[in-house]
Amino acid sequence: MDFITLNNGKKMPQLGFGVWQVEDDQATASVAKALETGYTSIDTAMIYKNEKGVGKALKETSVPREDLFITTKVWNSDQGYENTLRAFDESLERLGLDYVDLYLIHWPTPEFDSYIDTYKALEKLYKDGRVKSIGVCNFEVEHLERLLAECDVPPVLNQVECHPYLAQNELKEFCAKHDIFVEAWSPLDQGGEVLKDETIQKIAESKGKSPAQVVLRWHLQNDTIVIPKSVTPSRIEENFDVFDFELTEAEINEIDGLNKDRRKGAHPNEMNVR
Repeated sequence: MDFITLNNGKKMPQLGFGVWQVEDDQATASVAKALETGYTSIDTAMIYKNEKGVGKALKETSVPREDLFITTKVWNSDQGYENTLRAFDESLERLGLDYVDLYLIHWPTPEFDSYIDTYKALEKLYKDGRVKSIGVCNFEVEHLERLLAECDVPPVLNQVECHPYLAQNELKEFCAKHDIFVEAWSPLDQGGEVLKDETIQKIAESKGKSPAQVVLRWHLQNDTIVIPKSVTPSRIEENFDVFDFELTEAEINEIDGLNKDRRKGAHPNEMNVR
């Protein structure tokens, strides 16, 4: 496993396991398999409705709590200072934990203009030691600029849709300048279209690796944190098996050239669902 050091000095595995769109009863088995495979970073959220299932796997694992890195998120309908503190307590109870390693705002929902108050609640949780690190998801440069100007604790990362067809170059440049890591959700592209790309398949064949492993390696070598999701045991193992090879600079550049700035998910400025 490769680890990165966040801007508050905490270490985080660069490869984690996501459980978006995983049913609660499936989450227990999937997370158990991931932990058995070697993942120690698990990413969930209130809106995924599987925190209980994740918590059950965490309770049953032999991996010590201090070796785990658990992330969850506050949903749009729970934003605001007091609402966020309440939502955090509820997430913690479902997970069966005393603290989480990372707590994130799920979307900025700019139409409601409550992400600053929400983030100030995250700062309180951080200062109280109930959260070891805080950050955001799906924030554009404009949202991050306001956050940095109005809040005290800079986010450690920004979790966004990111894959070879949506490289997020401008956002990555801004985040790097402010010591904020980019974490990729849907790192393999929703629907897997990028895995069928001729360039990805050619590189995969030359490396004796799968297209998914090549894309994950591209993320890792670009200093991006990745959280691939799967409920299939063989794919959970495959996605973890990315530390025994490297892409050349030429191969990285080839994959960089695939960028289309094409989203599958919502644009953050338009995602105002509560």
